Amino acid sequence: MASETADPSPRSYPQSVTFVRRAGPITAAVGGVDTFVEIENWLLEEASAERRMIDLLVKLIRRMKAAGSSIDRLTLHIGTLHPQLVGFAWVWNADDGFCDEVRVADAAIDSDAYKLNPLQRIVETGKTIRRAPNKPSAQAEFPIMIELAAAGMVDYVAIPLSGLDTRNVITIATKAAGGFADAEIDVLTRVFRLFALHVQRHSELKISENALGAYLGYGAAAKVLEGAIKRGAGDSIRAVIWVSDLRNFTTMSDVLAPTDMMVLLNAYFEAMVSAVAAHGGEILKFIGDGMLAVFPVTVGTAEASRAAVSAAREAIARLEAANRNVCVAFDAEGHALLRAGIVLHEGEVFFGNIGAPDRLDFTVIGAAVNEACRVEALTKIIGRDLLMTEAVARHLSHDVEHLGEHQLRGVSARMSVYGLAS
Repeated sequence: MASETADPSPRSYPQSVTFVRRAGPITAAVGGVDTFVEIENWLLEEASAERRMIDLLVKLIRRMKAAGSSIDRLTLHIGTLHPQLVGFAWVWNADDGFCDEVRVADAAIDSDAYKLNPLQRIVETGKTIRRAPNKPSAQAEFPIMIELAAAGMVDYVAIPLSGLDTRNVITIATKAAGGFADAEIDVLTRVFRLFALHVQRHSELKISENALGAYLGYGAAAKVLEGAIKRGAGDSIRAVIWVSDLRNFTTMSDVLAPTDMMVLLNAYFEAMVSAVAAHGGEILKFIGDGMLAVFPVTVGTAEASRAAVSAAREAIARLEAANRNVCVAFDAEGHALLRAGIVLHEGEVFFGNIGAPDRLDFTVIGAAVNEACRVEALTKIIGRDLLMTEAVARHLSHDVEHLGEHQLRGVSARMSVYGLAS
């Protein structure tokens, strides 16, 4: 299984590539020597039980080495559907035996390293590429060959994996004198044709996770993928509720061109969402300029309340930073200005599917949500960017001040409201 402990053999990756996890080191299979026929049978049967690609790939590499393969380096590349990612990759080499999983950002597509890489050629042509890394012509064509030659590789093959996505590619390289034998390439190609079916399955699952996560939030997406798709399905949870909106949104919408308003909203939501996510919050919904999020109470209400307040502080700071970079919002003097009204409240909510039979929304409802929305209207009246109810503020008594009791529309009892101490 994959190990996620500290990195004992550091590797460097480009800025657009982010390390996710590591597995290994890969050792020879225990209990006998595999044959390539046995590997094919395994891919047709037991391999489908593997839930993570890194675990599946580690077992495949272990079996291929046990069967006598001369592979000394293997990489797997899978395209995906994600607002910020072009795909995922797995990198293994025999020198340290480890297999790294990495995320590849969209920015990688514009880099020279990608444009001059065999992967780009395969995406365009769909054809296998084979080169001798130590040949000057190969190094001139694909600069990565210089790195491979320096590592002692004498033969390199990049093979497109059949399936719906032409971005799925596997590459292999060897240090063996004379390179890969043609017979080994033939048998590996047969193995990779079967492996491609698993790659496609994992790729489609990852796309589902990414797409649902981007639109529903990753907590809600996980529940949907687990089967919580019936109307009314969900759980009652305690949570700190976050309700916020952008100040002067109507005025700016009247003055700004739609394209400029889109730039402003993206900068605003990027600041808010990144702060909430950084402190463990779950973003549930955008409504115009409004945002609904929750900080589920998992350990204790105090911890969730402090996390939410920390997120609010960070969001306000990020908006101040955004004001220095986004010049389509303005204040009375015409200066760039992004401000939010944020409310934090705590209570019992229902977290689940609500809507029509064929059009559902995964969200939170309950009296606590309604109360938070009512308090949000006070941010403009009181003139504070952050307001808290007593349910949250009582966990930060040394850092808050009481701003009075207020009658909220539709709420029978007056509610005490707090802000951060000046």
